[in-house]
Amino acid sequence: MVVSVTPRHPTGGDGIRSVTVLGSTGSVGSNTVELIEAYPDRYRTVALVARRNVAALAAQARRLRPEVAVVADEAHYADLKDALAGTGIAAAAGPAAVVEAAQRPADWVMAAIVGAAGLEPTLAAARRGAIVAFANKECLVCAGELLMAEVRRHGATLLPVDSEHSAIFQVFDPERRPAVSRLILTASGGPFRTWTRERMAAATPKEACAHPNWTMGAKISVDSASMMNKGLEIIEACHLFGMPDGQIDVLVHPQSVVHSMVEYVDGSVLAQLGTPDMRTPIAVALGWPDRIATPGARLDLIRSSRLEFEAPDPLRFPALRLARHALQCGGAAPTLLNAANEVAVQAFLEERIGFLDIERVVEATLASLPHSELNDLDDVRTADADARRFASEMVAAGRVSR
Repeated sequence: MVVSVTPRHPTGGDGIRSVTVLGSTGSVGSNTVELIEAYPDRYRTVALVARRNVAALAAQARRLRPEVAVVADEAHYADLKDALAGTGIAAAAGPAAVVEAAQRPADWVMAAIVGAAGLEPTLAAARRGAIVAFANKECLVCAGELLMAEVRRHGATLLPVDSEHSAIFQVFDPERRPAVSRLILTASGGPFRTWTRERMAAATPKEACAHPNWTMGAKISVDSASMMNKGLEIIEACHLFGMPDGQIDVLVHPQSVVHSMVEYVDGSVLAQLGTPDMRTPIAVALGWPDRIATPGARLDLIRSSRLEFEAPDPLRFPALRLARHALQCGGAAPTLLNAANEVAVQAFLEERIGFLDIERVVEATLASLPHSELNDLDDVRTADADARRFASEMVAAGRVSR
């Protein structure tokens, strides 16, 4: 189970929890900052990290007054330093500075850096036994066994922030895991839920990012449209909850009110419900083991009385099949899946390939590269780099559409 038995230092001696936000200017990070600001007497900010959005990062830093603000892209260091001049807040830049920020002694770390780039700082936070609020599913997809081993070894606490895994976390009884018959991940179906394959072939990035229920970043929005997001979540759930692939199902639920369910052997099905607002699962992790209030709209079951469910269509959305195949192959296969998907999604957003080409790049990468064992982080880096190289060459050569 994700939570360590005895969490270490959930708050400081003064009752204030020190926090670091990795990926503070993204969707999850910005919502986290909003919640931290709502409780100035409860949280103290140690570090804020962004990729390259200096203006937003500096504005957050001026409000939260962290010890350090870090921009991952070193080309923006001078701009950040100038923006923070006279504040007393240290500025830093580069991948090493991002890892150093994660290593600073904060009680609680939000790991919200998108993609494989979030792996090393997330590992750094886990290795010092922090409470890690986990919003980067790619880390567990790329290196699930390695990350979970480090969490156990160092007594860290891993709290899921994805709405689906947060929902399971809230109704999953780790003391009675043998009594759990299956996990049911819900999926909105995304913007293309009712589209034909022919229509999806001509989809634009703008259409793919127009999620009907959630406001998210471009990459995760495209993953939702292809349902790769749900495939990655299956892999993530296996690691987080110690459940085999065969006991994890996906159910399309267009209203995004039931965020996921746990079925027990006696037939009981426990579900977590709420409005589609990322501030809720973030607040669950930020306040844990307590609860904190959020400003989001409350669920009105009378107004939301119609709740629909349907099976996902494996023919129109093959990403679920590809993710399960990678999980069953094991070794580097999930790493290859994730890396190829990141390359393909970026190429689609840049309008260099079509929407359906994303799955073709991923499938070809999985079929063409070896599924080697991952014994350490270097193995993960090698598999990730090999997959990115293969996928990039495939896109550049125009060997995609058929």
